Order: sequence, then C-alpha cells, then structure tokens
Amino acid sequence: MQPELIEAKPEVCNGKPVLKGTRITVQSVLELLAAGDSIEDVLRAYPSLTKEHVLASLQFAARLTGHGYTSLPLA
Repeated sequence: MQPELIEAKPEVCNGKPVLKGTRITVQSVLELLAAGDSIEDVLRAYPSLTKEHVLASLQFAARLTGHGYTSLPLA
C-alpha cells in the first residue's frame, strides 16, 4: 500500500480517509468502483487523481477488511 497517498485529518472531510492533497474520500472512489465503474471512469470523474490513487484506495479497503470482525445476529 502507498500510505503516503491516503491521509485522515479531523479538519478535512470530518476525518474520513481522503486521497492526500484532495477532498476526495476513499469511500467515494470505492463506491464508484462498486457501482461498476472502471478505474478509467474514476479518473475521468476525478481528473486530479492518478491510477495509483485508485489502487491505494483498494489496498486501503483490503487492509481494513483484514482486521478482525465479529458477526452479530440480527433481531
């Protein structure tokens, strides 16, 4: 992962992880990809990003899901 491409500061987007130097959240990038957009589509939507930004977002999400989670039954 390229941690230098992602940052979280309380004063930027309420502390959500963003692509460094932008106000574009990792969540926004992931939502576009989850909706079926390609990396090229994301880059067209956000011209200030690079392919490395998009890949860093995916790597960030992969690392987060690698942390331990417990499933709780729903009512």
